Amino acid sequence: MQDDHAQFPPTEPLKTALSASCPRCGHGKLFDGLTKPKPRCASCGLDFSWIDAGDGPAIFVILIADLLVVGLALWVELNYQPSVWLHILVFAPLGVAFTLWLMRFLKALLIALQYKHNASQGVIDRD
Repeated sequence: MQDDHAQFPPTEPLKTALSASCPRCGHGKLFDGLTKPKPRCASCGLDFSWIDAGDGPAIFVILIADLLVVGLALWVELNYQPSVWLHILVFAPLGVAFTLWLMRFLKALLIALQYKHNASQGVIDRD
């Protein structure tokens, strides 16, 4: 990420992640679609070419969503013992919706934290 000398009040990473907005100004939208970052912020003009969330959000989504959705399905099965079609009808859409929302939120949170801490790719200093 290039040095940012613009004068904007600091934004909270959690707030910008929940609204999926620009980490610098907090107004422009961060994503073009579900999880694809826009090329730049429409509000403040921040170039988003430095964004590299990597696989970080995906692994957290797998762990958190599996724990919650499968755990809830097991709890329902042990306590109420509904039929299999009811499990599929309830937990398949819940799992998909929760996974997509969580992926978008965690990716936006990681991007906001990268911006806040001025994170960039590591380099080896061989001097």
